[in-house]
Amino acid sequence: MKILMINGSPHLKGNTQIAFEEMIKIFDEQGIETEVLHIGNKDIRGCVGCMSCKKTGQCVFRDIVNETAAKLDEYDGIVIGSPVYFGSANATVTAFMDRLFYSTTSDLTMKVGASVVVARRGGLSATFDQLNKYFTIRNMPIASSQYWNSVHGKEAGEATEDVEGLQVMRVLARNMSFLVKSIDLGKKAFGLPEKEVMTKTNFVR
Repeated sequence: MKILMINGSPHLKGNTQIAFEEMIKIFDEQGIETEVLHIGNKDIRGCVGCMSCKKTGQCVFRDIVNETAAKLDEYDGIVIGSPVYFGSANATVTAFMDRLFYSTTSDLTMKVGASVVVARRGGLSATFDQLNKYFTIRNMPIASSQYWNSVHGKEAGEATEDVEGLQVMRVLARNMSFLVKSIDLGKKAFGLPEKEVMTKTNFVR
């Protein structure tokens, strides 16, 4: 069992990482391996809608997005974490996730997704909703907690004072561990759900 944790904060030791570390403690207890990928300080441009990926199987921009896409089959779950910028995930996270989830040829069906958001005060639930949309368009179940997956903190280290938020992270990690393990058993017993060829009905004809 292995989970990829994508940290979208530009601060390597910021509050998003504190939230991740709280989860990692539980993943370690559950015997689940984790890999943290820091993308917040990377130069990642947004999707330009060229559709090259549909022909080549990878994004036309050769950067960390393609490097990550090549390894997605290794993971049983994906956590995406972001600080809140103006009521949404920061631009780097959005660019990375747009291109990764659109260009990848990996089958993400039944890989467990979870989003984690951090803010001084507001915009948490809107960002949480935004990030969850990546999972729900790729047949990925979402791990939940006892509250929306969020932690408060502005200055580096302030997240350690959000006792409730850190508890939410621990519960999230336990729930995600349960889902990953249960789905693994389910795949062995029943296989993945039957797939249909996608029917696309564009509004402009």
